[in-house]
Amino acid sequence: MTTGTLITVAPTGAESAKAEVPALPVTLDELLLTAKECEALGAAVIHVHIRDDEAKPTLDQGRLRETVAALRESTDLIVQLSSGGAVTDPEADRLAVLDAGPDMASCTMGTLNFGDDVFLNRWEFIVDLHTRMQERGIVPEYEIFDLGHLTALQRLLGKYGLPAGGHVHVDFVMGVPGGMPGTTATLVAAHQALRDLPEGTTFSATGIGRSTIPVMLASLSAGGHLRVGMEDTVTYAKGRPVESNMQLVARAVGFAQLAQRPPLTTAEARGLLGVPNAGR
Repeated sequence: MTTGTLITVAPTGAESAKAEVPALPVTLDELLLTAKECEALGAAVIHVHIRDDEAKPTLDQGRLRETVAALRESTDLIVQLSSGGAVTDPEADRLAVLDAGPDMASCTMGTLNFGDDVFLNRWEFIVDLHTRMQERGIVPEYEIFDLGHLTALQRLLGKYGLPAGGHVHVDFVMGVPGGMPGTTATLVAAHQALRDLPEGTTFSATGIGRSTIPVMLASLSAGGHLRVGMEDTVTYAKGRPVESNMQLVARAVGFAQLAQRPPLTTAEARGLLGVPNAGR
């Protein structure tokens, strides 16, 4: 069991509208403030989606580069860009996310129903994303929305080799309508399936919406790590909207400390994940 806890903050996402969630950080200044606050509390990784001037999701290359540079200048956080974008984004734009030079990027391991939409991740696209990250020294976080995605990851690694940095880290995204449920039993099953992946593989877990707390507790008890943020839930408790990402990170830090697995520093997180120092 890992003695510390890697805490990732996912502050924005591509689903919630600013008009409906006023606390959502959508401008660069709002994102930087969130990043600094969450780093001070114990977050080590920031999972980034960006928005345009109308607060709509975008994969604009200029904005991505500006965001990566600003986060590196203002924080020591590991910058992880989403290659998922919004479900409507074309593959070419999703691959181009890597051109912004993040420390990490997400790599979703299969197609799934995503609420009323379809989140398309063809095998050829997954291979292209994985191999481009290998070539550029960008460390992937493999996003697992269903148990079959772990089998796809086993196939990917067997055919195309270990990721940049040599360490395999996955994130169980649980509770999306169309994906695996956010329950303890499901997390146990997913954790057991990790035995088929390279020795030393680590995992984080993300509980969407009301599954946030059960998933956090289950992940900590199984030796896993945590991803929290307003991308994944905008309700702190029944009838209580989230006031800030800092509120969610503070709760995750509190749970990690209760589990006697305090948050990893950014330097410790880089060592765990095989992420080079910024500005490599």
